[in-house]
Amino acid sequence: MAHLTTHILDGASGSPASAVAVALVDADGAVVAAGTTDADGRLALGPDVLAPGEYALRFAVGEYFAGRGVETFYPRVEISFTVADAAHYHVPLLLSPFAYSTYRGS
Repeated sequence: MAHLTTHILDGASGSPASAVAVALVDADGAVVAAGTTDADGRLALGPDVLAPGEYALRFAVGEYFAGRGVETFYPRVEISFTVADAAHYHVPLLLSPFAYSTYRGS
């Protein structure tokens, strides 16, 4: 299993958010890994082990909503978090055009 995974659920449509570009960046803003969510709204990002420190996931949700013809308040969502150890980290995103929430998953 990859060290970091995410899952995006579009709460407005009740379906996974597929084809969303996601970048994992370090504390300096350098891209560590990037990818696009699959048909189930899921994405695993490497490397296999992240060094302890601060990171962020940047979700290109503006493009996602624009592709569906939906107006949104958020062009992107950035979730900052701290990696403390070699555990698996799961950072899901519950998304709608005018709100979002997240939590540390398992």
